[in-house]
Parts: sequence; C-alpha cells; structure tokens
Amino acid sequence: MRLSTVILPDRRWSEGGRAAWQRAEELGFHTAYTYDHLSWRTFRDGPWFGAIPTLTAAATATSRIRLGTLVTSPNFRHPVTLAKELISLDDISGGRITLGIGAGGSGFDATALLKAGQEPWTPRERADHFGEFVPLLDRLLTEGVVTHEGEHYSAFEVRNIPGCVQRPRLPFAVAATGPRGLRLAARHGQAWVTTGDPKLFETGTPEQSRAAVAGQIERLGAACAELGRDVSELGKTMLTGFSPDRPLDSVDAFVDFAGSHAELGIDEIVVHWPIADSIFEADVAVFEKIATDGLAQLSR
Repeated sequence: MRLSTVILPDRRWSEGGRAAWQRAEELGFHTAYTYDHLSWRTFRDGPWFGAIPTLTAAATATSRIRLGTLVTSPNFRHPVTLAKELISLDDISGGRITLGIGAGGSGFDATALLKAGQEPWTPRERADHFGEFVPLLDRLLTEGVVTHEGEHYSAFEVRNIPGCVQRPRLPFAVAATGPRGLRLAARHGQAWVTTGDPKLFETGTPEQSRAAVAGQIERLGAACAELGRDVSELGKTMLTGFSPDRPLDSVDAFVDFAGSHAELGIDEIVVHWPIADSIFEADVAVFEKIATDGLAQLSR
C-alpha cells in the first residue's frame, strides 16, 4: 500500500505553495498530485494556478517524491501540446511524473472555451474524445514522429525528441468506471483511479461504497481479460474525499479505511492536503500523523 496526497493549486508559490510540496516530501508521501483544471467547483472564485507550471516548480523544489496530475482531461487539453509539456516536465523532474488522466466532467473546464450559445460535450462526446485522446497521447510519448488524422484530433509529423526520461514513457493512471474508460485503462494504463461511486457520497454508507469499488475492480479485471492482460499489472488508486468514508478523522479511521480497501485490491490511497473552510478541511496534526504513522500501523 502507498499513501499519496493531492495539493490543490490554490496558493501563491511564495505564500505556502512551495512549502506544501516540500512538506509532502518530508512527510514521506509516495506521490504528490495536483488537480488539472482551469478552476474547480467552490474554488472557482478564488486563487487557482495551472497544473503544469505548478508541477514544474514542485519538481525543482523537491528531489524524491513522485509528482503528477489527478486528473488531466481532454476538456481543455490537446494531445500534441500536452505531450510536449509532459516530456519537458518528466525531464525537469528526473523521471518522477505520473499522468493521471480522465474523460473530464461538465464543470467550468467544459465551458470555458466555448463560444456564446455553444453547448458543452455530452457524456458520450466526452467519452469519444477520451477514446481518441489517450491512444494518441500514448503514441506521442513513445514514438519519435507521429502523424494522426482522427475524428477529434490531428497531428502532422510531430516530433517529440528525446522522449520521456521514463521508458517507454511516463506512466498513465487512468480514471474510469464505465466500460469504455475501463478498456482504455486496461490497454494503456499503468494504474487505474477511482473515487468510488459518486451517487453514494451524501446518502450512502461506507459498506455500500466498498461494494461499489469491488464491483469496479471486478469490471476492470474483465476488461483486462478481454485484452489478455493480467489485472494485477495495474496499480489501483483510490482518491478519497468523494465517498461516505472519513479516513482523515483519526489515525484509526485511516487504518480501518486503508485496510478494508487493501482487501479489495486498492494499493494506493490518495488524501487531500487540508484546506481550511472547505470540503477538504482536516486537522493538520492528525493529517501529518496519518502520513508518518498510518501505513506503519496498517502493517502491524
């Protein structure tokens, strides 16, 4: 089991931003992720910085911790430009980058680039874009020269030399729960990401949430079997904060949560860095105790 964190890009680098990433490394987190959004939900009217520049700065401020997005989506990204940025970021970090990637949602990211009166993509259209985005990005990060003419994306003789530090490319952690997304995770992912079942967040129980995650893992296994891939080859990441569980209430609560999810096959737990007066509010002392002692207690 690995323990990672998400640090939202909501603070100026000189006013706590740098310190948070450095503290995450000091606390021993496996990976520190950040959201890749133009803005996000209740944080929309407050400070919010770009994911790639933030991760670049974090890469220069740290030396050991892995870094990544959780998650990037096609909502406002193009595979060609994203690939160039990722290769650069992987180089600057010395090969410490993981790309969390998903189909995206219907929030601000989905509407910010639209003309007046233009409708955002439907869920089906988001899945269509995602289904072309991931394979093309895979090629762009592994092949020296790429030409592609698709329904949604084009690339003409694109060069990405020298490629990633990590070979054959930096790892993909694919967020998916539907059939098409799970097949993409099975084919292209080095890890799979879930937040559980969002329908259970407000009215469900922890037991129902675990059952939902177990069902998702079963469907992931079926998708892998269709491709002749062993599902054990994929890491399985649980992003907390969107299920009925409250793993940051205490060290014991975290140990119970992590243990029950390890039994399901989850091998990475991601917790949000505490943010006061938000849905991610948590006791900082408890959070740090979980970071330093939580997994050790789990293994006893």
